Amino acid sequence: MTPSGDDNSRGKVAEIEQATREAKAAAAEAGAAADDAEQSAESAETSAEHAEDSAESADASADRARVEVGESDDLVGELLIEERHPSVGMGPVGPPLRRSHPFVFGFFAALGVLVAWGLWNALGQARSVLILLIVSMFIAVGLNPLVEWFMRRGLKRGLAVAVVFLLMILAVLGVGFAIVPVVTEQINNLITNAPDWLNLLNKSKTVDQLNKRYDFIQKAQNYIQDPALAQKAFGGILGVGKVVANALFSAFTILILTLYFLASLPSVKRAAYSLVPASRRTRVSILGDEVLSRVGGYVSGQFLVAACAGFSMFVFLEIVGLGQYALALAIVVMFTAFIPMVGGLIGVVLVALIGFTDGLWTGVACLAYGVIYQQIENYVIAPRIMRRAVDIPGAVTVIAALLGGALLGVVGALLAIPTAAAILLIIREVWVRKADAS
Repeated sequence: MTPSGDDNSRGKVAEIEQATREAKAAAAEAGAAADDAEQSAESAETSAEHAEDSAESADASADRARVEVGESDDLVGELLIEERHPSVGMGPVGPPLRRSHPFVFGFFAALGVLVAWGLWNALGQARSVLILLIVSMFIAVGLNPLVEWFMRRGLKRGLAVAVVFLLMILAVLGVGFAIVPVVTEQINNLITNAPDWLNLLNKSKTVDQLNKRYDFIQKAQNYIQDPALAQKAFGGILGVGKVVANALFSAFTILILTLYFLASLPSVKRAAYSLVPASRRTRVSILGDEVLSRVGGYVSGQFLVAACAGFSMFVFLEIVGLGQYALALAIVVMFTAFIPMVGGLIGVVLVALIGFTDGLWTGVACLAYGVIYQQIENYVIAPRIMRRAVDIPGAVTVIAALLGGALLGVVGALLAIPTAAAILLIIREVWVRKADAS
C-alpha cells in the first residue's frame, strides 16, 4: 500500500472517531434533557397535587362558612333581628312624607310658634334698650335739619354735628339748673304748708265728721311731716340712688347714641338703601329721604310750637308776679308741649298748682290763661307751623297718639304722629298709586 493510501485511511478513521464522539455527546445531552423533562413532569405533578389539596381545603372552608352562616341565620331568626336588605326582609321602602302631611305641617308650625314666642320674650326683655334706641334715632333725625343748616353755611358735617351736639348739651344743663332749684323749693314748701292746708279742712262739718270717725287728717299730717317721706316715696336710700342712677345712665346713653346716629346718618341711609333691589333703589331712597325729612320737620315744628308756649308762659308769669318761678315753669310747659293732646293740659295744671300756692286769684288767672292759650295754639299757631311738616287728618293724629301711648307710654305718644305721617306718605305714594294704575 502506498503512503498516500495510508494517509487517507487514517483521515477517515479520525473522522469516524470524531463523529462517534459527537454522537456520544449528543446522546449525553439528550439523556440530560430527558432527565430534566422527567423532573419537570414530577414537579408539575407535585404542583397539581398541591392545587388539588388547596381546592379541597377551599371547599372545606366554604362548607364551614355555609354552616356558620346557616347557624347565624337561625340565631338571628330566633332573636327577631333582620339584617337582610329592607326590600327582602321588611318590604319595599315607602314614599317620603309630603310637606302637606299633617305631621310635617304640625311639627314645623309648632316650631315656628316656639321661635316667635322666644323672639317676643327677647323683645320684651330688651324693651328698655329698644326704647333708648328709638328715642335716640328720633332725636338724631329731628336734629339733622339743624346740622344741614350749618352745612349750608359752610361747615363740614363733622363740625356741624359737634356744634349741634354742644348746643344740645348746653340746653340740657341749662334746663337742669333752671328746674332743679325750683322743684326742690316747691317740694319743701309743699311739705311745710301741707299741715296748714289740712287744718283748713277741719272747718268743714262733713270733713270734721269723717275725721272724727277715721282720723285721716292726723294720719296725713304725720305722714307728710315724716322726715323720711322722700326715702319712703322712692323705696329708701337705695331706691333713691337706683332711680337717680338709672335716670343718669339713660340720659347719658341717649346722648351718646344721638351723637352716633347724627354723625353716621348718611352712611346708615346708604347701607339701608343698598339692601333694596337695584331696580327699586332710586324710588325707595326718594321715599326714605322724604320720610326722614318729614320726621325732622315735625320735630323742628313741634320745637317751635313748644318754644312759643314756653315764651308766652314766661311773659305771663312775669306779669302776674311769679317771676321767681317763670323760667322753670316756662321750661316745664315747653317740654310738656311735646306730648300730643294732653301735654298742654299737663303744663297748665302744673302752672295753676304753683299759682294757687301764691294766691287764689293767681291760680285762677294761670288756669284761665292756660285754657285760652291752648285754644289759640290748637287752632292758630300749630296748624300754621305744622302744615308743611306733617299733613295728616285730625282723627289719625288722635288714633296714632292713643295707640303710641298704649304701646310705649309717653315715648310712644311722642313718636306716634311722625310715624303716622310716614305711613300715610308710603300709602299715598305706593299703595294708592298702584291701585290707580290697576
